[in-house]
Amino acid sequence: MHWSQIIITALVQGITELFPVSSVGHAVMLPYLLHWTNILKSKQFLPFVVMLHLGTALALFIYFIRDWIELIGSLFQSSRSSRVRAQKRTFLLIVVATIPAAIIGKLFEHKFQALFPSAVSAGIFLAINGLVLLLADRWSRRAGNREIRQMTYLQSFLVGCAQVLALIPGFSRSGVTMTAGMGLGFSYEESARFSFLLATPIIAGAGVLEVPKMLKAHAPHMLSAGIVGGLLAGVVAFLSTAFLMRYFRTHEVRAFRPFAAYSIVVGVIVAGLAVAHIHF
Repeated sequence: MHWSQIIITALVQGITELFPVSSVGHAVMLPYLLHWTNILKSKQFLPFVVMLHLGTALALFIYFIRDWIELIGSLFQSSRSSRVRAQKRTFLLIVVATIPAAIIGKLFEHKFQALFPSAVSAGIFLAINGLVLLLADRWSRRAGNREIRQMTYLQSFLVGCAQVLALIPGFSRSGVTMTAGMGLGFSYEESARFSFLLATPIIAGAGVLEVPKMLKAHAPHMLSAGIVGGLLAGVVAFLSTAFLMRYFRTHEVRAFRPFAAYSIVVGVIVAGLAVAHIHF
């Protein structure tokens, strides 16, 4: 990969990982639109994309560092305090919500990877993602103001089941998990917070599985590209997280509408171009 390709891919990853427009879908569509055919055919490209995700996971961990310190610290404290009990429960909610994607992702790993090079499927699923976001806006009209601490384990599991869709390029992980959260009666802000907290373990887990493949492939250039790209993606993701948390706090009505329109328009255009074998 050229450094210009690394920088462009990292910038797009940093923005689209948290914005509900599918970072993996963009990782597929971007090389197609820019005619980087050599990248999509490379066996190291998927591990490289995972390293970019690790950068965004690190950014999320840093942004929510106080939350994670309290969540992890609560495991080593007495449960006499109601605050400690609430933190332990939130930690367990995240664990429960992580289970579906972890299991399904491992069982059907090769089937999901088969979809990765397809710009047609990425475009189609991105357009469907836009329809899901429109549904989320519709649900937001009757969404409550429930907080994460009021979530049941069944509800967290259902949010985790929604996260499974994000294994398909084109579906946004933050989009589907936030939609599920609001469908269960949680506000935009609380749904976003739970979604972003949930992102860290699942992305880190993917990194544990994929990065060793790059090390075994003896591809030092791709490894260095992944490290630099991951750091750049992380910086952009941190800024994106700060923006979105403020955005969802101040836009309680139709907050998903711009992202839905973008997903539908771009998804339809990319799928149409790919079917017609047209490149820019």
